Amino acid sequence: MLLGVNIDHVATVREARKSFEPDLITAAVLAQLGGADGITVHLRQDRRHIQEQDIIVLKTALSVPLNVEISSAGTMLEFICNIRPDKVCLVPENPSEITTEGGLNLKDKKVFAKTAKAVKKLLSNDIEVSLFIEPEKEMVDLASKIGADAVEINTKEYSESISVKDIDASYSKLADMTAYAAKKKLIVNMGHGLTYDNVAPVAGINGVTELNIGHSIVAKALFCGMEKAVRMMRKEIDKA
Repeated sequence: MLLGVNIDHVATVREARKSFEPDLITAAVLAQLGGADGITVHLRQDRRHIQEQDIIVLKTALSVPLNVEISSAGTMLEFICNIRPDKVCLVPENPSEITTEGGLNLKDKKVFAKTAKAVKKLLSNDIEVSLFIEPEKEMVDLASKIGADAVEINTKEYSESISVKDIDASYSKLADMTAYAAKKKLIVNMGHGLTYDNVAPVAGINGVTELNIGHSIVAKALFCGMEKAVRMMRKEIDKA
């Protein structure tokens, strides 16, 4: 099981003072030392944390794949195709949201058309493309129809469930959609709200390639450092 570490919130602290610290590259290197198999960042339209220059520097500094989350709106697509990170995950964006709230609504014809156009452009630049979607068969079908390499299934419902019944139901949905997406020849990744306490069962789902985790790791890193925080998450994942 691969672990992608999202370091957006390191940049959030930096941008709170528009300063040069904490240093994003140092965070990425320490994450690699802790066992990260990839680094993920989200270049948002409002540039609230990650900046274009961060992508440029990370692309040359990392020894693991760089995964950039973007929306298909605006001028970011052209920029990303010029930089050519290893992977791109297309996500929806709501300017008022604190973090990504849900998956792409590919049932919307305008969203589908815009996403399909973005996927085609990214693939033509030899960039692996995933789509952030809800764990629904129709969304998997539409992602396959678009021609994406992978899907990243939203684990928000699972992560926020409290009762055993709800946890079991949302977990079963994740497992079922993983198997279904695999039949469609899609790479299956997962992420959103995963923590040290809830990650092991998800890591045990057969067919999941990678988990992308950010907030929980960065929060832990405030007390014990990035390398140790990633190592601790790696240990939880490896229990599966």
